[in-house]
Amino acid sequence: MLHRFLCCWVGVAALLGAAANWPQFRGPGGLGVSEEQGLPAEWSSSQNIVWKTPLPGPGGSSPIVWGDRVYVTCYSGYGVSMEQPGEMSNLVRHLLAIDRRSGEVLWDRAVPAALPEQPFGGFQALHGYASSTPATDGERIYVFFGRTGVLAFDTQGQELWRTEVGTRTHNWGSATSPVLHGDLVIVNASVESGSLVALHRQDGRVVWRGGEIRAAWNTPLLLEGGAGPELVVSVQGRLLGFDPAAGQQLWQAAGIQDYVCPSVVAFDGAVFAIGGRNKPGLAVQSGGRGEVSALWTIDKGSNVSSPVYYKGHLYWAHEGQGIVYCVDAASGTLVYEQRLNPGPGRIYASAVAADDKIYYVSRENGTYVVAAGPSYRLLAHNRLEDDPSTCNGSPAICEGQILLRSNQYLYCIGTR
Repeated sequence: MLHRFLCCWVGVAALLGAAANWPQFRGPGGLGVSEEQGLPAEWSSSQNIVWKTPLPGPGGSSPIVWGDRVYVTCYSGYGVSMEQPGEMSNLVRHLLAIDRRSGEVLWDRAVPAALPEQPFGGFQALHGYASSTPATDGERIYVFFGRTGVLAFDTQGQELWRTEVGTRTHNWGSATSPVLHGDLVIVNASVESGSLVALHRQDGRVVWRGGEIRAAWNTPLLLEGGAGPELVVSVQGRLLGFDPAAGQQLWQAAGIQDYVCPSVVAFDGAVFAIGGRNKPGLAVQSGGRGEVSALWTIDKGSNVSSPVYYKGHLYWAHEGQGIVYCVDAASGTLVYEQRLNPGPGRIYASAVAADDKIYYVSRENGTYVVAAGPSYRLLAHNRLEDDPSTCNGSPAICEGQILLRSNQYLYCIGTR
């Protein structure tokens, strides 16, 4: 089994290496992996910053890249600070297009929120109202703004269509990101309607709905395997595989016995899921039908941040304990668990792997760069000293550079 994992990695590496874009949450395939080389391990406010661009408001979403454009979402008008949250009627979400070479804002499209939204406070305040990462096919940019709906924009910022996928809210907020398959835009609207919803890319009409998506704040993973495409989502108690074209459920497995925020990742047909409590980690072989069994389980996990698979190992960070994990992906054996030093505080962003490095972004204490491999080695701890704002978004990687957003700025980090 390990031999299959290692051999298949060569093919995946070639595919990822050919993909210059970072078109969705966690990049090509939603896996959080890049084959870029020469990425910086160290940076600061005065070192390896190519440019930084002020943003019109905070957000927990990640930037995406297509060609020379970076797209990112923010919000303004309400809930920007705990001290003065303002009036909910002023809540606006933004989609920005930014020139990747210069950092210039090319356009900013503001979308007033459909009200009432979840009031600002509690867990909602930890990430705000723009936590869904956009997705793009190069012709359109698709965003999910909770009960405001799914929207499509062209590359000039013109809104093309808008479709509501549910009207419910939750005191933890909404956070899942759209994924693209064929002519479909698929979103996990667990909060808004308890369903997966597939919309047509051209006009936003509903093509199919899949129900019983319970307590799931994670973005589905699209697998292009030998058994045919599958859409996998982790929900409370179950791991579910769907036909992404028709919405038919193909298989299910016993999963995380609690609410689920981390997205799944996959390699060589094996799907890896983690959670925070009660059987928090497992692997399942995709391609089955009906009830399938776990390949392995492990009593380690994370409530928020997602894992990343890289060269035979799984890596992730616990969101509150400041511990990072390395697990052998073939067997589920724990290779190491190590507390980051200095302590990172909370980590909500999902890890990204590239250039034999694992990047962990903390909310308030910078980015930790750890060497990929079975022995823990901290390469760098990087802080942006003149930016005290929170970082919740996962990095994007393109052409040897790292795009990282905080609540105040979008940064382009690189040596060129």
